[in-house]
Amino acid sequence: MSLFARSRQLPDSTASGAEPDDDTTEKDPGEERTAEAEQREEAEPETSPAKASGSGDAPDADSDSSPGKDQDAIPDTGSDGTRTDAASGTGAEKTQAEATSDTSAENTKAEATSDAIANNTQAEAIPDTGSGPASDTSRPGWFGWRRRWPRTARGVSVGTTVLAGVLVAFALLVPNRIEKIEFASFVRIPAEGVLLAGLLLALPPRPRRIATVVSGVFLGLVTVLKFVDMGFYQVLARPFDLVLDWILLDDATDFLRESFGRTGQVLAVIGVLALLVAVLVLTTLAVVRLTKLMVRHRPVAARTILILGTAWITCMTLGVQIGTVPIATKGNAEFLGNRVDQVRAGLKDARVFDKQASVDAFAKTPPDQLLTGLRGKDVLFTFIESYGRVAIDDPAMAKQTDAVLKEGTGRLKAAGFESRSGWLQSPVTGAGSWLAHSTLLSGLWIKNQQRYRSLTTSDRMTLTKYFGKTGAWRTVGIVPGVRRAWPEGKFFGLDHIYDSEHLGYNGPYFSWTPVPDQFSMEAFQRLEHGKKDRDPIMAEIILASSHNPWSPIAHMIDWKDLGDGSVFHRIKKEGTNPTEVWKDPEKVRAEYRKAIEYSIRSLTEWLERYGDEDTVLVFLGDHQPVPTVLAGDTGKDVPITIVAKDKKVLDRVADWGWTDGLKPAPDAPRWGMDKFRDRFMTAYGPQG
Repeated sequence: MSLFARSRQLPDSTASGAEPDDDTTEKDPGEERTAEAEQREEAEPETSPAKASGSGDAPDADSDSSPGKDQDAIPDTGSDGTRTDAASGTGAEKTQAEATSDTSAENTKAEATSDAIANNTQAEAIPDTGSGPASDTSRPGWFGWRRRWPRTARGVSVGTTVLAGVLVAFALLVPNRIEKIEFASFVRIPAEGVLLAGLLLALPPRPRRIATVVSGVFLGLVTVLKFVDMGFYQVLARPFDLVLDWILLDDATDFLRESFGRTGQVLAVIGVLALLVAVLVLTTLAVVRLTKLMVRHRPVAARTILILGTAWITCMTLGVQIGTVPIATKGNAEFLGNRVDQVRAGLKDARVFDKQASVDAFAKTPPDQLLTGLRGKDVLFTFIESYGRVAIDDPAMAKQTDAVLKEGTGRLKAAGFESRSGWLQSPVTGAGSWLAHSTLLSGLWIKNQQRYRSLTTSDRMTLTKYFGKTGAWRTVGIVPGVRRAWPEGKFFGLDHIYDSEHLGYNGPYFSWTPVPDQFSMEAFQRLEHGKKDRDPIMAEIILASSHNPWSPIAHMIDWKDLGDGSVFHRIKKEGTNPTEVWKDPEKVRAEYRKAIEYSIRSLTEWLERYGDEDTVLVFLGDHQPVPTVLAGDTGKDVPITIVAKDKKVLDRVADWGWTDGLKPAPDAPRWGMDKFRDRFMTAYGPQG
């Protein structure tokens, strides 16, 4: 081999010798250092004395690059071992090239060896965190804290991974109803989690990154929807409707403002938005972290997924349970499937409702043939907020409520009134009073806001409109819960509406309730019923004192002391604090019962005090209270009662089978609230 060829090969050999530097994490450091030592020993015969003596990269004293030496005097040995004449230019040039090449090779080898040793030393100095080659502790972190405190860094890394796993498991397993949350709910095997883990592990890197982020965001949205469902079940005893319920969020913020003030409303909204963002971000980060962990430990992850999948199939086949909770669950798939069905039904509901609304048995009835059995009577349709069957049937309330109803029945009977009571099924529970009111008056099942809007923008005739159509009644509304413009009032055919600002009340709010019921009834007497030389009145009256949160509530006082309502400032101070009441469900139930008792007394005492031969009172609950009060009761029944002095009025409903008195019997007839309008108009029409 020529010297020129040798000088060309040595750098290549040296470069190839530097390869271990790129793979230091996969070789034993001791083995690497031994190989480098052997290379240095083999190269030493060709190394200059200066280099061998530890002079580093300094040039050889006999080298042609050393100053003060005659380059022509440098002896060298040819490739055949003979000394080359200094005068021979060719030999000298080759010898010089060889020396330079040897020196360069030695320098390159030394640098490669030094780099390899340095890399191995660094790898040994930084402890493994269990995260593989791309360990978190290899990054310095803020202000280099990971390098300064490696044990803390490892603990933070492991703790973060554990929290990510807990968060993802929580999101997959948490039910959408508070009462279903128990320990057994979180020791189940979710089929969706097992399948998602397998899919992410099987995908190539780029699709996997995209799928991981999408899965994290989607899981966060599902979790948020579960939280919203929890709130809806607590208030309305049903899940959130993705198509029809968005308008209720605005109503919820109004309720917060009216109950807890503007500051409370703003803080609540900010808290909800912050929670929404936090859930979406944290679930996405958690899924990303767990996916990276699975990829780094692919064999272990694959075996774990296989084991969990086998366990899920076994538990599902055998029906293994913890108490009443099955170990194998596909709850998220069922949850989303129900939502898809709900969305489809919501989109179809408008067409179904339009078809139902086009049918009206009394649309072509002449005005002089409408409600003939009530001509000359004052007819009052009165809704008692949240007056549900639970107030009568629940053992914790039945005794006190029964006493109030018996007392009212007796006092009214002594005043010459008779009464009949039955049950209606409301379309809502917990809230949505306007849906119940419009159901009773329109004869249509108004179960959501979309139907309510369709109704109030249509020409559908309501019970109140039919009274107005006859020309025999002045129609008025007493609506103390209305605090702003109420354009729907015109739809219901009311000649005049008295809202909370027009009842003459100068007292305080009682939480949500703007005007106490006793004052509302007295205002109706002063503004309409007590006037002389007037036409018969048909009134829609909404009593709001039994509206959630039932704290504080008013109590009955002498009717002569009501004045302008200022007396209620003192009464409110004597009441309970809603914040304290709502810490204990039993206190909530007790306050609810007291509110219902107050509303019933306000109404029956007014009738006893101001009613006459021409007064007909129809009063009912609009819906059951919130689930906190229901304590597991899933019914939607509300009591309804007709009271009158004129025996002929009650004779017209004798075939209804209703119970005598203000309290309906447990087995009294039960109708849908939408059936009442037509039954009532039939009973009091010409053929009734």
